[in-house]
Amino acid sequence: MKKIALIGSGGSGKSTLASKLSRILSIKVHHLDSIFWKPGWISTSKNEQKVVQEELISHDSWIIDGNYGGTLDIRLQAADTIIFVDLSRWICIVRVLKRRFQYRNKKRMDMAEGCEERVSLEFLKWVWEYPDKQKPKITEKLQRLSNEKKIIILKSRKDVREFVAKLE
Repeated sequence: MKKIALIGSGGSGKSTLASKLSRILSIKVHHLDSIFWKPGWISTSKNEQKVVQEELISHDSWIIDGNYGGTLDIRLQAADTIIFVDLSRWICIVRVLKRRFQYRNKKRMDMAEGCEERVSLEFLKWVWEYPDKQKPKITEKLQRLSNEKKIIILKSRKDVREFVAKLE
């Protein structure tokens, strides 16, 4: 486990898990949200996202946390390990709302400067629909890669805790 792609719905705990893995494995973590957003919630272009990811995956080891479906294949192809945090939509929605109040008028550690925490109805809808719209695509990709990559699917908070405990 030297090149880890961490994916899952918003609110699934990707960034928290990525930070824990970084500490345990001594591998640098790259939170795509902190790279792909500019101050004031201005997004980077798809081309810039691709260029940045090509640079990140050129290193000997990395943990990359984030979805960004338009560039997901770059990470999945380069990773030796793919971790899919597949928690229920209810847990994810509650976490997103909790995070909104926890970081009210503040920036999360995994976000870019000038991007204070916010929650839009559009984002909540995306999180709610993730199991129906995004998960089938992710599952198909993981199935195709299962013979050449280590695939880890964490389906509960208990799975996440046990996975981390095994590594510590």
